[in-house]
Amino acid sequence: MTRGRAYLAVLLVLVAVLAGCGNDGAVQAGGTPQREVRIAAASDLKFALEELQPLLDQQHPGVVMRTTYGSSGTFLQQLSNGAPFDVFLSADLAYPQQLAADGLAQAADVFPYAVGRLVVWTPEGSAVDPARGLDVLTDPQVRRIAIANPQHAPYGRAAVAALRSNQLYDVVEPKLVLGESVSQAAEFVQSGSADAGIVAMSLVLSDPLQDQGRWVEVPLTDFPALLQGGVVLEGADDPAAARAVRDTLLSEPGRELLRRYGFSLPGSAR
Repeated sequence: MTRGRAYLAVLLVLVAVLAGCGNDGAVQAGGTPQREVRIAAASDLKFALEELQPLLDQQHPGVVMRTTYGSSGTFLQQLSNGAPFDVFLSADLAYPQQLAADGLAQAADVFPYAVGRLVVWTPEGSAVDPARGLDVLTDPQVRRIAIANPQHAPYGRAAVAALRSNQLYDVVEPKLVLGESVSQAAEFVQSGSADAGIVAMSLVLSDPLQDQGRWVEVPLTDFPALLQGGVVLEGADDPAAARAVRDTLLSEPGRELLRRYGFSLPGSAR
């Protein structure tokens, strides 16, 4: 073999080895091809969705969620401007419906999945007892109240509506501190940056936060229903894998997971 042919042979072997390494990165243990689904999710879902992946593994092996959490209204703007996501799980059904109306999804791919619930939450060690409900926010010891920004976060709008329905908004408005999302509002309370908060029940029921304070639910009659919805986006790289995530969330094990995190289900009394 000439020197040139020997060099070519070595080069071809290296190319083959590198190609094989690339393929291994796209295959899970057991030889199942990995199918990634990019999800933009409301921050109240953070802990629930972390537990959805094992269910997804059982029902649709090889489908893997890559989830980014944030404010639903901010995601709406990003998606309208072409952000590369496959599934949007919003804290407001109207946002996915708007994307469908704008031609970024099919109306048939919009689905409700949960009804969110609000709580008044005070941090561990606080002398402020949230058992009084929203009225406790008028206590002089409560100097800062964390809520999500109502300009783009559905939980923030719900918090403002609950305060208004109890004739408390004008009284406590100077105390309000706004989080970018409801999870950031919860972080303000957990860290002591706020003396109380109106946040998602799903967050205070999570393992990291359930022992970090005390809470009481805000009556569902105090604010418009937080009907949460999702959509498989028109530009999804793998529509079948994206719908597998949707189907797992809406399956009975998925619905039970949502119930455990304090969500009501669409059409249910609670």
